Amino acid sequence: MRINKYISESGKTSRRGADKLIADGKVTINGNHATLGSNVAPGDDVRIDGKPVRVVSNKVYIALNKPVGITSTTEKNIKGNIVDFVNHPLRIFHIGRLDKDSEGLILLTNDGDIVNEILRSEYRHEKEYIVSVNKPITPQFLKKMSEGVEILNTKTLPCKTFQLSKYDFKIILTQGLNRQIRRMCAGLGYEVKRLQRIRIMNIHLGDLPIGKWRDLSKKERTQLFKELNYKPKEW
Repeated sequence: MRINKYISESGKTSRRGADKLIADGKVTINGNHATLGSNVAPGDDVRIDGKPVRVVSNKVYIALNKPVGITSTTEKNIKGNIVDFVNHPLRIFHIGRLDKDSEGLILLTNDGDIVNEILRSEYRHEKEYIVSVNKPITPQFLKKMSEGVEILNTKTLPCKTFQLSKYDFKIILTQGLNRQIRRMCAGLGYEVKRLQRIRIMNIHLGDLPIGKWRDLSKKERTQLFKELNYKPKEW
């Protein structure tokens, strides 16, 4: 693992902050001054200003029921950022995004390697939403949504749609374009009044209260890793 990533995952500072510490000669690996390109192997003695730095071996995987108004960003200067909202003792970050105006399930972790595995568009992992709109839903609307809508100079991939009530429907996507559902609805003359994500792959929101988070269960983690063909790296 690159030394700046190692320091970042320890929670001491960001990668950029780690680069500055390295450049200032404050970081050592096994007693030798580190350089920006240095790598760390399991068992190495890493220190900043002579104090040991260790990466937590236990990876954290969290499901949050994000409220409306919380922003999916790790930027501390942004009011209502998701990291401050969760206030986890470890340095974690979100996997993907959920619009500030949307609510529901979002995953957070301190495992940087799993993020791309979940987000890679070619894997087409399912994400499920419940959507409320401003006027009655028609069969034609659901059909067009499911077949694909022209947005952002492209046509969305086919998806599954199910009507729940006069104004509510469920949609299962396998892609994640910017504000995709809102743009799709707008393209068909509808306005989204509420947007809630209830599932990411095998992880369900369930009865988790708004604003609360929980660790993924062992069963959820096992199934998630199996679907991703992924094994966390241990330090």
